Amino acid sequence: MQPVKMYTTAVCPYCVQAKRILKSKGVDDIQEIRVDSHPEERMKMMEITGRRTVPQIFIGDTHVGGCDDLMALDSRGGLLPLLGAAA
Repeated sequence: MQPVKMYTTAVCPYCVQAKRILKSKGVDDIQEIRVDSHPEERMKMMEITGRRTVPQIFIGDTHVGGCDDLMALDSRGGLLPLLGAAA
């Protein structure tokens, strides 16, 4: 399974929803980067993604986007293949 990294904050309901979706697909380990605790990480996230909202989700080297993007990817049938892609 591909590694999953997610930029989050403590009080983000979309972050909670995205983690719930990923866990329902068998993801046990999410590297969570808290941008509210580490403002420098928000700057890094913004440089990488061009976005300032959370969550920002990466599966392997692929930037999925936010929670809505994750749900759209799943509804198109693309989430499981991306999670299972060769690392």
